[in-house]
Amino acid sequence: MSMEVEQLAVFLENKSGRLAEITSIIAIEGVNIRALSVADTADFGILRLIVDDVEKTQKALKANGFTVGKTNVLAVEVEDKTGGLANVLKVIHEVDLNVEYMYAFVNKTGENAVLIFRFEDMEKALVALQERNFTLLTGEQICAL
Repeated sequence: MSMEVEQLAVFLENKSGRLAEITSIIAIEGVNIRALSVADTADFGILRLIVDDVEKTQKALKANGFTVGKTNVLAVEVEDKTGGLANVLKVIHEVDLNVEYMYAFVNKTGENAVLIFRFEDMEKALVALQERNFTLLTGEQICAL
């Protein structure tokens, strides 16, 4: 079972209504968005999504002319208290890795929070976090929350 979670990255022009269009397409397909992040530059934006049906979403967005990429991320469960994020980042620093980006997952699992990470070396980060007993969630677990 893979501990990495599939994420879609959609490239969009910085133009009014593009985000609304994408979310409408996804809604029409009956797909649930579990987490998302939007980053932008002067020229374009990147919408990162974790959805409950990656293939269906990718196909629908491509059919509507969007450029869609697929990458793997790690979903790390942390205690929802002071220092939760700092503890993860301390481990990543100890193994000399960079965080390419991160965002928070909207749901909580009981008393914990879930953070989504992309690291420069995903395998090294995975091993380091597992060795230190961090809980990593699968794509199925994320979609079940």
